[in-house]
Amino acid sequence: ESHGPALTGIVEGLPAGVPVTEDAIHEQLRRRWLGFGRGGRAKIETDRAELRAGVRFGRTMGSPVALVIENAAFARDKAGWPEVMAVGGTGEGIDKVTLPRPGHADLVGADKYGFDDIRPVIERSSARETAMRVACGSLARQLLAALGVEVGSHVLRVGAVGAEPGDLDGLLAPLVAGGALGVSRVSDASELRMLSPELTERALAHVREAKASGDSLGGVYEVVVTGLPAGLGSYVHWDRRLDGRLGQAILSIQAQKAVEIGDGIAAAALPGSRVHDEIVHRDGDGNRDGAERLHRASNRAGGLEGGMTTGMPLVVRGFMKPIPTLIRPLMTVDRASGEATPTRYERSDVTSVPAAAVVAEAVVCWTLAEAILDRYGADRFDRIAEAVARDRR
Repeated sequence: ESHGPALTGIVEGLPAGVPVTEDAIHEQLRRRWLGFGRGGRAKIETDRAELRAGVRFGRTMGSPVALVIENAAFARDKAGWPEVMAVGGTGEGIDKVTLPRPGHADLVGADKYGFDDIRPVIERSSARETAMRVACGSLARQLLAALGVEVGSHVLRVGAVGAEPGDLDGLLAPLVAGGALGVSRVSDASELRMLSPELTERALAHVREAKASGDSLGGVYEVVVTGLPAGLGSYVHWDRRLDGRLGQAILSIQAQKAVEIGDGIAAAALPGSRVHDEIVHRDGDGNRDGAERLHRASNRAGGLEGGMTTGMPLVVRGFMKPIPTLIRPLMTVDRASGEATPTRYERSDVTSVPAAAVVAEAVVCWTLAEAILDRYGADRFDRIAEAVARDRR
């Protein structure tokens, strides 16, 4: 739970021999706090994950990997969380939350499970959960990295300020050509994880305006992956199509309302001649001795065709709604009294699109690691690496 004593994760299915470090996990947890517009919790949570099982001498053992992130807010905060979130006792004397927030899981969640106190819904549906997802996704990322796969991201839009897909190709293309980590190295240096300094300044002013008016902002981010072998996913089974699995992964993140792969949205309004990626000879010599000598002249499909990777950079965009917890309250109805009333304020951010992009990296890493294990699954990492290397040749 968000204000419980700790977040706990169990990762099952990693092969033996994957190189893993806590420092690599901590780096991703640190990146999750990046971005102007974050709330007060960033000042008290340090988010350090401890590996408790499944790793020996820096490598996985093939057994489940256990992680724990202690919640600093549980002990340090002045809100009495040890009492509010106590495992035992009756809850007598603890104030009940009865004001469901518009745009949140509060109302339906409380009705679904029969709670007269919304607190359990607030705690479990909170995006605080993504700290552990980033930690678990970091294990998947370390598997991918050992196979030569890089994952990065940047923010395209915050609220009304931003760029359309393709507008930043001049900045993005050379970064992607050097590997997706270059995208994050540039974006992480920006206060809003944007590639354009001019857009960053305009977006910062937009966030300040929203904060001053007690409002919140959503936005759009882009995850880029390089180094993937072709053929991950499936065209045979609907539930194994990689585009569908990636869409589910992005939409499973709190406040994400839409997902796009490649030029998906723009493609709906264009003729096929301006959508599909033409296939050409890799070396231009006219050799027709196999598909491995062919590649695509463009990447409008975003690295996925027919539910499978093409070997081109994978491009996935997520669309985040504004955070539903507002400083300036919206109206709701008190479930206890039935009276219309303004919502209560639960500590939150003005915008967390930069952080959402880092969480999206984590779930994309997880989904891609699953796809790699589906195709090359083995008990030992070295044999998976050999198989991936053969496919790249």
